[in-house]
Amino acid sequence: MSKLDRQEVDNAVNQAAKEIGTRFDFRGAGASIAWSGDNAIDIRANGEERAKAVLDVFKDKLVRRGISLKTLDAGDPKLSGKEYRMSVALKEGITQDDAKKISKIIRDEGPKGVRAQVQGEELRVSAKKKDDLQVVISLLKGKEFDFALQFVNYR
Repeated sequence: MSKLDRQEVDNAVNQAAKEIGTRFDFRGAGASIAWSGDNAIDIRANGEERAKAVLDVFKDKLVRRGISLKTLDAGDPKLSGKEYRMSVALKEGITQDDAKKISKIIRDEGPKGVRAQVQGEELRVSAKKKDDLQVVISLLKGKEFDFALQFVNYR
């Protein structure tokens, strides 16, 4: 599955906002970071480079909290009045096309007797043996996807 821990993201936003408020190179830059709805973060600064620097600080905080950067979908800074705004969307869930790709990989390269089912925005993999499931997990960890994957056990 691909799911975000909202509390960890909120903590990263708050830590980034605190660091931006105290760092010397952001003084007088009008830099800020805040939530913009449920699945987006709004970054503002008086320069394009400052907005990108705020994004770098936020990415650093996310990495320290164990959240994959693949969940971020950052746009380019756009001039809005006197300040630059950047909208960063947070991606969550596995799309139908991505789920089909993953299930095809499991069918082709995984052990026999392993079944993959698409259930909403997640993929359920079932097998008779735990070892087969561990082989599938290591197989998927070895592949490179453009979205973050987490493995959850429902027993």
